[in-house]
Amino acid sequence: MKKLLNTLYVTSEDSYLSLDGENVVISDHGCEMGRLPLHNLEGIVSFGYRGTSPALMGACAERNISLCYMSPQGKFLARVSGRVKGNVILREQQYRSFLDDGQSLDIAKNCILGKIYNARWVLERATRDHSLQVNVEKLKASSENLKNSLNYVRDCQSKEQLRGFEGEAAQVYFGVFNELILQQKKDFFFHGRNKRPPLDNVNALLSFVYTLLTNTITSALETVGLDPYVGCLHTERPGRVSLSLDLIEELRPVFADRFVLSLINKKMITKKGFKKKENGAVLMDDETRKIVLVEWQNKKKETLTHPFLKEKVEWGMVPYVQAMLLARYLRGDLDAYPPFLWK
Repeated sequence: MKKLLNTLYVTSEDSYLSLDGENVVISDHGCEMGRLPLHNLEGIVSFGYRGTSPALMGACAERNISLCYMSPQGKFLARVSGRVKGNVILREQQYRSFLDDGQSLDIAKNCILGKIYNARWVLERATRDHSLQVNVEKLKASSENLKNSLNYVRDCQSKEQLRGFEGEAAQVYFGVFNELILQQKKDFFFHGRNKRPPLDNVNALLSFVYTLLTNTITSALETVGLDPYVGCLHTERPGRVSLSLDLIEELRPVFADRFVLSLINKKMITKKGFKKKENGAVLMDDETRKIVLVEWQNKKKETLTHPFLKEKVEWGMVPYVQAMLLARYLRGDLDAYPPFLWK
């Protein structure tokens, strides 16, 4: 099993990254702010504009260290990739399978089954753990609707139908998401998903964490030799990591959404860390972003028993395990792609 390494998050907008021997060096206006050995890293995420030295880019590409650039507000800008690695036969099989309507529909259905199943159990867990703080009847009704959605997805015959059922299930889930916010309800409320830009504190957090998780999944797919830009459900367009967006679906509720809820409900963040711009967009300040990134790294180190492997793994390894299972299915080692089903 692959070892979980660290991701370096550089939050200063004025930081410049360079290579010194086997170390990445973080500098700010010519002053060295820190250095880390490359062998301890699986990824670097920079939120600044000053850039990275070509030598460091080359070293990261050679060592398969993900190098990702984001705006200070958390918008994805670019990734640096080296030579395509992995088994070319696996990628050829991926392309053939995803062009086959029946096989690609089966994979897409399993991703969405995982998403709806996990969303349902997020609601069920809330009714069990916080029965005195939530509207149990409302959450139970939504859980039952999601249970019915699972049957619709299993029986659907096309991707168009699948997208429709997925959208309906998402409306049910997000329709009661505000019930899951137990603390700071005046400052952190949720009346529906909005993005580009996010218009409230909760959506700002969700968008930011979804971007972090998408980046992790993209790196995992590249690590096992799959092409993250060719997916089953999300349509392909230049620069879009369609397969990453397929695989994130099953992990959104249990990995990203529950993480965001824990930040709010444990009061790790407050309304002071957010500001609204003239166009209505809500942005996190630097300090809040640092808190989110530190807690995200801590979350990735927590362990669970993987529902399919029946082995203890860190949360940060779950995207890699799912990518590995998809690759095994495409190679013919598994009868179907097993989505991540949490309970």
